[in-house]
Amino acid sequence: MFAGAWSACYTTVFGMAAQLEKVTLPPDYSVDIQVNIGQTGAAWHLGAQFTIRVPGVAKEVVEAIAHLAHQMCPYSKSVRGNIEVGMNIVTA
Repeated sequence: MFAGAWSACYTTVFGMAAQLEKVTLPPDYSVDIQVNIGQTGAAWHLGAQFTIRVPGVAKEVVEAIAHLAHQMCPYSKSVRGNIEVGMNIVTA
């Protein structure tokens, strides 16, 4: 449930961040977040992998929007520094 809530929130904020950056997103852009639970010794930890697809927009532009969205998203703020987050940006 956490991944679904984070994904919904981040996707909304990603659109807002694009507007702030004056970037028009294509209608087929998408954000997918997979949250994993792992164990190191006796300690359990969370990890997240973002896949952001924005066809036709330069990768550097999408990276800037993604970074801004992470600064704005309440879920991203709540886990910052507590879990490892990876990002895969697809622009083709």
